[in-house]
Amino acid sequence: MGVDSGQKNRHGSLSTAYRLRSTGVRDDMAVRITRVYTRTGDGGTTGLVGGRRVAKDSLRVESYGAVDELNSWLGLARAQVGASALAEEQRHMVGRLLENIQQRLFDLGAELATPPKRLHAGGSRIGEREITGLEQTMDRLQQGFKPLPSFLLPGGGSLTATLHVCRTVCRRAERRVVSLSRKETVDRPCVVYLNRLSDLFFVLARWSGQQLDEPELLWVNEPRHP
Repeated sequence: MGVDSGQKNRHGSLSTAYRLRSTGVRDDMAVRITRVYTRTGDGGTTGLVGGRRVAKDSLRVESYGAVDELNSWLGLARAQVGASALAEEQRHMVGRLLENIQQRLFDLGAELATPPKRLHAGGSRIGEREITGLEQTMDRLQQGFKPLPSFLLPGGGSLTATLHVCRTVCRRAERRVVSLSRKETVDRPCVVYLNRLSDLFFVLARWSGQQLDEPELLWVNEPRHP
């Protein structure tokens, strides 16, 4: 993927776009994709922010790749919000929420695509403010929820089911980042944010189901006989 920022053409992988984010590129600086393929990754490597080449199945690439996959699922969920039977005000609220999360996931991907020594203080970083924002959103959404007597099986309508998929993909991304943190330095808020985010998707899936009058299907722990 090629990216043009200002007067300089840039060509590279997803980390090229992440490079602009992590180095604090100005919001008013034009960013244009100029070319999708570059052939530089044909040998099974990709470039991190800073230019270092690593294997595409390295822990760092697996980490920001899982975050990128989660972002794509969020795009599907956001499209389903617009086509849902939620009230207009609710569609607007959830759509804005998901869009904001997509922006923060791109920030997180940029941070993960950057070796620790290349991180800049002026770049976009996940911190306590973003984590607190997720917690406050959950507190608002789950007002009036009845306690669950058992585990909730993923399902419901298309939007609710997709939010459950977002939850599990988010958990996988969290596991990848935890694995990375055992090998290299990862800021703690990156892991905490993904942990809270998966909880938010669970709460949002329940909220969606209740607003759309979808029944909650619970796990039944039936005894099994040999």
